[in-house]
Amino acid sequence: MTRKCIYRRILFVILLLGIATMVAYQYTSIKNAIPDKMKFVKGTEQELNFNGFTDMVVYEDSAMVAAGQKTNIPVGAVQITSNRSNKFYAKEEGSYTVQFKLFGFINLKSMDVDVVETQYLIPSGEAIGIYMETDGILVIGTGVVNGLDGLNYEPAYNIVKSGDYILSVNGERVENKKELVQKVNLYGNQELVLEVRRNAEVVKLSVTPVTTGLEEYKMGVWVRDNTQGIGTLTFIDENGDFGALGHGINDVDTGQLMRLRHGKLYNTEIISIMKGQKGSPGELSGVIHYKDSEIIGEISSNTSAGIFGQVDVENYTFEELAMEIGYKQDIEAGAASILTSVSGSVQEYDVEIQEINLNDNDANKGLVIKIVDEELLELTGGIVQGMSGSPIIQNNRLVGAVTHVFVQDSTSGFGIFIENMLEN
Repeated sequence: MTRKCIYRRILFVILLLGIATMVAYQYTSIKNAIPDKMKFVKGTEQELNFNGFTDMVVYEDSAMVAAGQKTNIPVGAVQITSNRSNKFYAKEEGSYTVQFKLFGFINLKSMDVDVVETQYLIPSGEAIGIYMETDGILVIGTGVVNGLDGLNYEPAYNIVKSGDYILSVNGERVENKKELVQKVNLYGNQELVLEVRRNAEVVKLSVTPVTTGLEEYKMGVWVRDNTQGIGTLTFIDENGDFGALGHGINDVDTGQLMRLRHGKLYNTEIISIMKGQKGSPGELSGVIHYKDSEIIGEISSNTSAGIFGQVDVENYTFEELAMEIGYKQDIEAGAASILTSVSGSVQEYDVEIQEINLNDNDANKGLVIKIVDEELLELTGGIVQGMSGSPIIQNNRLVGAVTHVFVQDSTSGFGIFIENMLEN
């Protein structure tokens, strides 16, 4: 074989590899552009445009009930228009599966579709004080204690771990730091059996405290049993159920989502604003009124998509204040607004929706928004801590909530789709 033939074969192989790489990239790009799940309002026609790839995608003309059950969809309940029209129309509520094929014959992806009634919520934007007690006593970490003999000890090292929740001591329930300290001092320097929740498992651990003073004993464990802060109320429904923050409350040291025992929302008063700047997020400072008369709600769950619970529905006129929600396919890049109370009362400010990530793996980062309102920029410099949960409004629909600020650009940040909050 001549050198020229070898050279040609090498070029041919390189060309084939290049084509294969391009095809694989295109296939993956199209597949990733199609969401795993979407919601459609009953009786509406939806234009599906997955980042310009829809002209290459064909919807299979069938639908099946989710979870693999036998179909019980009434004839005509789901209608998918001609293969390349990119429109979806459903007559009846329910959960369906739509199969996508590339060029009509290459299996691409299936998408779960929920057809729902039009939903209305009251968008809020009100600043709230949050107080939450943990379900168990959260272990932050272990440390060295100075014994009465003058030596240093670390009795819990490599036994108790950051993120553990202490539930009981020697079989006796403890619910807060005060009770834990009392139990440790009660048993002295005897070996203690701690019942600990570690991830989804409950385990028993043995720790022997060190004598540190007269009738004083320590395990060398840093713990936390509550947290508090300021955030923004996102929405309230007709039953008084609320959603806030758009992200969970994580422990400031371990970064873990905190397990909730119970919590409350309080009236709060914003007293100062530290403006955001490049490399340093700003922050709202306020006074939380920890009085029974100032309680505005009970927190029932702390999830990755926000905190949820119940407020007194008598304080809100649902019929006058409610707004239709918008699903992610309804959102457009461009002008929108947010509701927030950084100035002391709820005001509406202009923002721009710059990116809409229909299939982002992080539920809290489906939207990228930029503050363009000159008044808000003058007040805060953009998005600051405490604004999490501020409702995002577009085309007179509640579409999401502010969740994060970009550390290097305080005028911009992320938002969560309202439908992701409602799923929790």
